[in-house]
Amino acid sequence: MLDAVDAALMRALQGDGRATFQALADGVGLSRTAVRARVRQLVQSGAIRIVGVLHAGVVGMEVLGHVSFRVAGPVGPLMEELGEREAVTFAAQSAGRFPAVAQVRVADDAALTKELADLRSLPGVEGAEVFRATSVFKDAHSSVRELRDIELDALDWRLVRRLLKDGRSSYADLARQVGLSQAAARSRVVRLLNAGVVHVTALVEPSAVGANEQLGFGLRCRGDAGALGAALANLTRVSFLASGFGRYDVVGTLTAPDRHRLVEALESVRSTPGVSYVETWDHLSVRKERRGGERPMGWPPG
Repeated sequence: MLDAVDAALMRALQGDGRATFQALADGVGLSRTAVRARVRQLVQSGAIRIVGVLHAGVVGMEVLGHVSFRVAGPVGPLMEELGEREAVTFAAQSAGRFPAVAQVRVADDAALTKELADLRSLPGVEGAEVFRATSVFKDAHSSVRELRDIELDALDWRLVRRLLKDGRSSYADLARQVGLSQAAARSRVVRLLNAGVVHVTALVEPSAVGANEQLGFGLRCRGDAGALGAALANLTRVSFLASGFGRYDVVGTLTAPDRHRLVEALESVRSTPGVSYVETWDHLSVRKERRGGERPMGWPPG
């Protein structure tokens, strides 16, 4: 069972997966040796994976759409089809007004229009309603930090690939892998991190922390959807959040260890100033969820 110190370490590693053991130790009040052992145990037990998460804009996935499907007949065949589509980064069978929901990431609005046309033609789909995100405030599986203008060469991409697999690879290991000096590898990695190309974070296994309940929500608001999104992103149970336009002004996901705390989290969303309407859908079964460290669409050759 994870204790308060483990939980604090996981939160710190979610913010900075390459934080030094000394910095982590200072944050939780333990020795560096004790923290190193705890982090190793969290990784070995499968409670967390510390990986690099690539900025979607780097590989031409800057546009995000949330799609709610109306389906005739069984939903399973549609789930199988969604799982095979490269542009689909998340797909779930759901309870609520729509029996299936998905997220797609593509290069631009023209590509989104084409993808939606293809999705509407899938077996059983009677219609689809779309939310087009303009700002993503929180996403456990994609960096939402600002992407600065940067030119990437073959060595940069080799370093990125290593970080996607193991975000805490030492500079010495990275240097050996790509054929650079340790100082040169460190300089390049710091440059990649500062530019927002990749963000190293701890991906938490939901079952390890009892986060077994997941609820999607869409809301409409009074006033500025961007300001509301920034406020909602600060709620602990919110694991994904984006503002945009279409069926909703804001779309998000809540994650909690049990129904009681899921209800509490939803009440926090409903009571946030500016929220005028909330619609929810239960994620009964997640068919696809592209996580950090997986091969993203548009991955460059070489």
